[in-house]
Amino acid sequence: MKTICLHGAESTGKTVLAGRLGYPWVSEYGRAYCEERGTDLTMPDLLAIAEGQAAENRKAAAASPPLLVLDTDQLMTAAWAQMLFSQVPDALLAYPKADLYLLFSPDVPWLHDGTRCFGEEATRARFADIAEKVLIQAEVPFVRIAGTWEQREARAKQAIAELLAAD
Repeated sequence: MKTICLHGAESTGKTVLAGRLGYPWVSEYGRAYCEERGTDLTMPDLLAIAEGQAAENRKAAAASPPLLVLDTDQLMTAAWAQMLFSQVPDALLAYPKADLYLLFSPDVPWLHDGTRCFGEEATRARFADIAEKVLIQAEVPFVRIAGTWEQREARAKQAIAELLAAD
């Protein structure tokens, strides 16, 4: 089984695209967590989100699909930790990694949905930079996803096809 993880700043199309790729996918546990408890997060909240996401990922992986799309994983939670608290607990970097990360650029309009926090242009750019640095620090392969919604979808499908063809 191969895994693809969607990664990047808020409101860049990750969740919308996850549902359009045509593969089984795991939704973002942190969104449900914040909808229930609010967005005033603490580090213990981030660690709980990381574990909740891991449980959801394991549950979906148990079906052994050829490809599983993760709307997010603990590396994105690590980016949140860096953004909110200027530190990343080692625990967030110790979780299993996806086979490929799709790094979404913040070059589309930001939309507030009640759980998003970083809509101001400079703050959004900072968060996007942190998200990329987390991938580099974790030494995981990633492909940049940018452009129009159609370009994003086409590039994501191309990256997935290349990953699957590499077997």
